[in-house]
Amino acid sequence: MKQQSVTSHNDCYTLNNGVQIPCIGFGTYNAEDGDNYEIIRTAIEAGYRYFDTASFYETERVLGKAIKESGIDRKDFFLVSKAWTDEMGYENVKAAFARSLERLQTDYLDLYLIHWPKPYKDAPEEVWKSIEIETYRALEELYGEGKIRGIGLSNFLPHHINNILRNCRIKPVVDQLEFHLGYTQAAAVAFCEAHDIRVQAWSPIGRSVLLKEPFFQEMADKYHVSLAQFALRFIVQQGVIPLPKSSTMERMKQNLDIFHFEISEDDMYLLQTMPPTCWLGEHPDFAPPERTSNFNQ
Repeated sequence: MKQQSVTSHNDCYTLNNGVQIPCIGFGTYNAEDGDNYEIIRTAIEAGYRYFDTASFYETERVLGKAIKESGIDRKDFFLVSKAWTDEMGYENVKAAFARSLERLQTDYLDLYLIHWPKPYKDAPEEVWKSIEIETYRALEELYGEGKIRGIGLSNFLPHHINNILRNCRIKPVVDQLEFHLGYTQAAAVAFCEAHDIRVQAWSPIGRSVLLKEPFFQEMADKYHVSLAQFALRFIVQQGVIPLPKSSTMERMKQNLDIFHFEISEDDMYLLQTMPPTCWLGEHPDFAPPERTSNFNQ
């Protein structure tokens, strides 16, 4: 994958299908304490236009409302949603996609992703491989109908992606992975780069686990920035798209203000070659989280 330099949060990367994607987005999963609508409305005011949601997050309705009431044209936003494990399958995912459009009050999505590679924990290989292909085929059809500008994956590792690549007509444009200081998934990222699939980073600030590693704070202090800014800059310098979240205007703006400094080459290598730490414990093959309510309504 040819790297593209970005110098502002308004800059974009070009995906493998030619679509422009902003270099930083706003994650809406499990928003911090407070009203989800107010958080998203504040994020729009802070300057975010790329929003990442999913049926599992239960934030599609408030995101759609906030965008509609912002007065900003829909085409100025970049909206991404995902189909959950119990929405996999050819007919299921088409119905799930229609529900997402309704909740978001839009007639198209910029990206639509398969949220996890397996329909359930311990699914036999022949089962998850078959349902992956079936689900992805439905996404290809929706893409062909112009209802999605790009299709992709979330939490797919190389052995999952290979199953798609061997059976697809349209290559995935992105793969969303846990990626942050202390957990960079070098093999998965290298695989995606080799296949021109743009990596996105969920939980790019590592939730609270980074705070348990004093070394990371020391590195941030060296560059006179917050730990969050340092963590996000580390990601952006690798051509990965971070999807941070926050609940206050101050931190939202701070998370966009990461283009006034650069981490040195030596420090990047130091950080990239550290022993893995801060893994959040959600592995695609073993432990996707479960729904706690009926999200299909």
